Amino acid sequence: MKAVNVRVLDVRGMADFADAMVVASGNSDRHVRAIAQHVIDKAREQRRRPMGVEGTRDGEWVLVDLQDVIVHVMLPRIREFYAIEQLWEPAAAAAPPQRARADAPGGTQAARARGTRTRRARPLTP
Repeated sequence: MKAVNVRVLDVRGMADFADAMVVASGNSDRHVRAIAQHVIDKAREQRRRPMGVEGTRDGEWVLVDLQDVIVHVMLPRIREFYAIEQLWEPAAAAAPPQRARADAPGGTQAARARGTRTRRARPLTP
């Protein structure tokens, strides 16, 4: 069972609900469900019981909670739309940050009011 575009993000120190997050894509809703079921089966072989599984009915985005590892398996269009990796991966270092005027729509005051934060993921190390 091969997932597409698999990313492992280390969220230790950024999230208290997990140490790592795995994000992967499947080619169809049936493929997404099969990948998630394969993850569940492999976890059970290791005597690990998932805390929860969500999204198997629709198969567009299935979340498997393995306590210290959260697995997201999504259709590519869903993954692109929600872009959850961008919440947890480091910002691009190539471009200097743009400073918004505080009085401009979407400026720093608006960001503070929304509670917007940048989260940075570190590479997962053994």
